[in-house]
Amino acid sequence: MTNIRTDLAIEARELYRQKNNSDIPGVDVDIRKDEDMSVTKVKIVDRAGARIMNKPMGNYITIEVPRLRENDIDLREDVSRVLAQELVDITDLKESSVILVVGLGNWNITPDALGPKVIEQLLVTRHIKENVPEQIDESTRSVCAISPGVLGVTGIETSEIIRGVVDRVKPNLVVVIDALASRKMDRVSTTIQLADTGINPGSGVGNSRKEISEESLGVPVIAIGVPTVVDAATMANDTIDLVIDSLINGSDKESDFYKMLKDMNRDDKYKLITEAISPKMPDLMVTPKEIDELINGISKVIANALNIALHPGIEMDDVNRFLN
Repeated sequence: MTNIRTDLAIEARELYRQKNNSDIPGVDVDIRKDEDMSVTKVKIVDRAGARIMNKPMGNYITIEVPRLRENDIDLREDVSRVLAQELVDITDLKESSVILVVGLGNWNITPDALGPKVIEQLLVTRHIKENVPEQIDESTRSVCAISPGVLGVTGIETSEIIRGVVDRVKPNLVVVIDALASRKMDRVSTTIQLADTGINPGSGVGNSRKEISEESLGVPVIAIGVPTVVDAATMANDTIDLVIDSLINGSDKESDFYKMLKDMNRDDKYKLITEAISPKMPDLMVTPKEIDELINGISKVIANALNIALHPGIEMDDVNRFLN
């Protein structure tokens, strides 16, 4: 598969289909759409599919909401409920379960601050359940949370910090939240990916750290991510394709030059663009100018979903009262 930076399983599938004009063997796909959102479930069922997708076997659920950037409170609450239900469906939580939520990322860099922002709005209860259990509803689970920072800030691998906390707290489930990379600008802050395979922090931006997964921690790991950046070379490649299509469709006579560009192998185009950009702007990632507002909005959506999913006795109205 082409070496295009993306953390989204749905995009890995799209790239394969564009290149091979067929579905990926060993991968099951189910798509559900309504007026405001679509939910795509990609399940990698064997090693052949995992090798092609370059992702571990497991479930990848992608919620796409084109209007999520709008300040529509009702829509955001609907998305929170959908995400909460999907999270409940792929986990096996008991009333006595202990959940550790990890907000990955660097809180000093806005596009990478999604995880810490979610943690700020999370209802944590483990200390209450252990010390004054009579002060809390029985249907509220034991939830604790950390924002471990990044290697450049702490000098410690994030996976090492999490493993130390897991060894001490002994949770039944670890939920990690992180900012992702996409290959399409219109997916930035409008798409949420939920996966039961863990995560490799920084892989989408070429700075992959040690994986956080059930294999590394000994505890089931659920990863929730939102694209906040796009690789500049990828965006340029897509833009060139759009421009070429526009020029061809707007011309009475198809230019041989435009046709040559259109028929050029996508990998070759990407390589040329990367070689042109890299000397002056290596590893350039692009994010919207309103990323501060977008991160604030999407972090609340995810926090609401977690608060509802992890605490069966809590409804959306309770969450809103808590956050306000």
